[in-house]
Amino acid sequence: MSITVKNITPPDRVPLKRALLSVSDKTGLIDFARALAARGVELLSTGGTCKSIAEAGIAVKDVSEVTGFPEIMDGRVKTLHPKVHGGLLAVRNDPEHVEAMKAHDIEGIDLLVVNLYPFEATVARGADWATGIENIDIGGPAMIRAASKNHAYVAVVVDPARYSDVLAALDANDGSTTLELRKALALEAFGRTATYDAAISNWMAAEIGEVNPKYRAFGGTLVEPMRYGENPHQSAAFYKTAEVRPGVATAVQVQGKQLSYNNINDTDAAYELVAEFDPARTAACAIIKHANPCGVAEGGSLAEAYTKALRCDPVSAFGGIIAFNRTLDAEAATEIVKIFTEVIIAPDATDEAKAIVATKKNLRLLLAGGLPKPAAAGLTAKTVAGGMLVQSRDSGTVDAVELKTVTARAPSEREAADLAFAFRVCKHVKSNAIVYVKDLATVGIGAGQMSRVDSARIAYRKAADAAAAAGESEPLTKGSVAASDAFFPFADGLEVVVEAGATAVVQPGGSMRDQEVIDAANKAGIAMVTTGMRHFRH
Repeated sequence: MSITVKNITPPDRVPLKRALLSVSDKTGLIDFARALAARGVELLSTGGTCKSIAEAGIAVKDVSEVTGFPEIMDGRVKTLHPKVHGGLLAVRNDPEHVEAMKAHDIEGIDLLVVNLYPFEATVARGADWATGIENIDIGGPAMIRAASKNHAYVAVVVDPARYSDVLAALDANDGSTTLELRKALALEAFGRTATYDAAISNWMAAEIGEVNPKYRAFGGTLVEPMRYGENPHQSAAFYKTAEVRPGVATAVQVQGKQLSYNNINDTDAAYELVAEFDPARTAACAIIKHANPCGVAEGGSLAEAYTKALRCDPVSAFGGIIAFNRTLDAEAATEIVKIFTEVIIAPDATDEAKAIVATKKNLRLLLAGGLPKPAAAGLTAKTVAGGMLVQSRDSGTVDAVELKTVTARAPSEREAADLAFAFRVCKHVKSNAIVYVKDLATVGIGAGQMSRVDSARIAYRKAADAAAAAGESEPLTKGSVAASDAFFPFADGLEVVVEAGATAVVQPGGSMRDQEVIDAANKAGIAMVTTGMRHFRH
């Protein structure tokens, strides 16, 4: 099929004489319709939108009067008609198009106002297959794409927030829209239909169990532009996807400066980690720096959990991100404001806690409204040159695996509790990862090293430094347990863990040299358990 391209220069200004309004979200609709009518614009509409406008006493014509064809099939077919799409797609200064419009009694449509059936919100509520399918808009996207393609002559609005921009343009340009505005609106409209279709395709793939569909798309809605990205020379913005998962995207910012790109990335890491700890069982705190935990702990209260987490690495915690799994209270807030912190995120906060945090005007306080479920399904994506890697979220948890003792000595009850804690944390540490834990608190964390033995050494060294700064006689790793995110390829990494003072180890197992590592553990008299589950995090 060949496409005919005609070099026709589009006009800058197009007088707005006729508009078609068909919306699901009726926010601001009546005021906008009234403002258009007051400017002499003829209004066309459909179904419930037409009824709402008419009931407000505004002159409006039903599309069926224009097409000469009624709405049929429960409203599935109402705007899919040449008199609608011809009015949207006609090139107004092309003689052949003008002649076709005359021959078929088609009038131009200068403004299209459409927002789509609420598919994303419907499936987010757990709608069944039939309900989800019925909430897929067909006529809306078809009209939006037609108007967007013909933006040389047609303005298209898909968001009520744009109503004021259109009215301002009409006032500034003697009742006309400008080409600059029409281009901007078309860009927004194509983005909206792309995001809509991405939500539909990903939902359908999940519903029918298609893990790797031939075509994969992701879409999002702009939350806010960032001042810059990871570095000042990089541009960035924050987008919200169709996934409903409590966290930084659902959070209300109570106070503080605008979040940066790095703030959002680190806050997400902190909240996903602290959600591993059931708030009904324990209070928990996670302190994050550069997407890695520098302290995590359970406690009888949030303040106790925070104090224990801070003890792990107070130097790195300076300027960090703090996440809690329970409502932030005054006791915890009082401790936090004693040092410089970038962000606090929690499900909620008491009024007293908010007042305490407010004494630090730049400290961001985010309330997410809930906790994400660690075991919930989902997708993650990462771009590479010319492509994209997509995988299921790491929803594996230590609660879902059987811990197998592989050494002569089994862990004690206290060691077993610390081992489970350590493996929860290790899942959220950049690979290669080694985590030392004692009394349900991290006491040493080694992250992101090229060799596992180096991660073990770094974690031990940081524990020694923290102990020296606190006036302790020995590192807290003495009498701790250790977790590794992947198997020990050699016994040398285990030997460092033993040297650090760990008495028990949890690791996935699966190395060709597992027996060599087990023999080393038995020789040292420590307990070792395997999970069969690896937690690489790159």
